Amino acid sequence: MSLLDKYLAGWTFRTNKPKFDIGQEIDVYLTDYTNGTARARVGDTIIHVEDAPPDALDTRVRLRVEEFDANDHIGEATFVETIDGQTF
Repeated sequence: MSLLDKYLAGWTFRTNKPKFDIGQEIDVYLTDYTNGTARARVGDTIIHVEDAPPDALDTRVRLRVEEFDANDHIGEATFVETIDGQTF
């Protein structure tokens, strides 16, 4: 293994279209509401959250992924909790 290989070991690049597993809990910011449903955007991935509190817009929350379409990068999640109430 070369010195460069050792230096770069474990490096990865982030994607603008992350994928999530069913049951996975994620920490995100709720960015907007569409037709009464909260949405979180993670790069180009959109997660819909039907049971988010109305005052959770622009706050950091924890969600549990219930459905996810890896082809369209759209999912559904359940609101778990507000993490710190801070806005971004």
